Amino acid sequence: MVSKDKIERINFLARKSKGEGLTEHEKNEQKKLREEYLRNLRTSVKNQLDGIEIID
Repeated sequence: MVSKDKIERINFLARKSKGEGLTEHEKNEQKKLREEYLRNLRTSVKNQLDGIEIID
């Protein structure tokens, strides 16, 4: 799971990119954080789907 601090940082960078723009370092940081967030989200969804048992 992605920590609350990382999610806050993702949101901060998103707001900053819409407003004043990001430096190259910040763009790279944003990309890495988003990739980590999506990786964790995909893992979580996959685990939930794997845990579903269909009864007919």
